[in-house]
This record gives sequence, structure tokens and C-alpha cells, in this order.
Amino acid sequence: MFRCMCRCKVKGGKVTDKNIYYEGSITLDRNILEASGILPGEMVYVLNINNGARVSTYTIEGEKNSGVICLNGPSARYFEKGDEVIILSVSFVNENELKQGWKLRIVELDANNRIKIT
Repeated sequence: MFRCMCRCKVKGGKVTDKNIYYEGSITLDRNILEASGILPGEMVYVLNINNGARVSTYTIEGEKNSGVICLNGPSARYFEKGDEVIILSVSFVNENELKQGWKLRIVELDANNRIKIT
């Protein structure tokens, strides 16, 4: 049996930009992707702390060290610059992996979207 588990949680990030007239996605600083293990094109959930919105979209790699967290396309309508977000990725994990010490990866960002804690 497989269980759908939260694989990674990126917390403390702030939206730096939004681009409504784009086909959709979230652009993330390459450092955030690398620290979290999230790949470009991977589906994620983006939660808005300010208004409670929850959207599902895919990731695009942003410039390394830019601190970018940019909502694109229709998702951008649920976010404003400066909104605090949580980004979640999920994966299907089998029972053996769970028994062998599988655990959630947490990445915490500072006020400039730089890696604070992994």
C-alpha cells in the first residue's frame, strides 16, 4: 500500500511578485528548489497565510540567490506581494519506506526568502 505523504514543507516565504498574464505556475529561487528537493515542473500546493487561499500549481526554476517567489497565471489572483506562503510537495510512499524512517523535509526561509533552516 502507498500513502500520500507531505514530502516537503517550505515555510516563512513571502511573495515577491505576481504575473497574472502567464500560463500558470510558481517561480521559485533555485536555492529553494534545491534545499527542498522540489524539481522544476513538480506539482505543489501553495497556501496563503494572509487570506487562507490554497492553490495547486507546478514549479518553474527562478534565478539562484534571487529570493523569487512569484505566482503566475490564474493562481496570482489569490496572492499579493508580501503575502506569507507555505509551499507543500507530496509523494506516494510505501509502507516499507515509512518503517525505515521516512520523514518530512522542512525548509524555513528568512524575511528575504533565503534558506534559514533545512
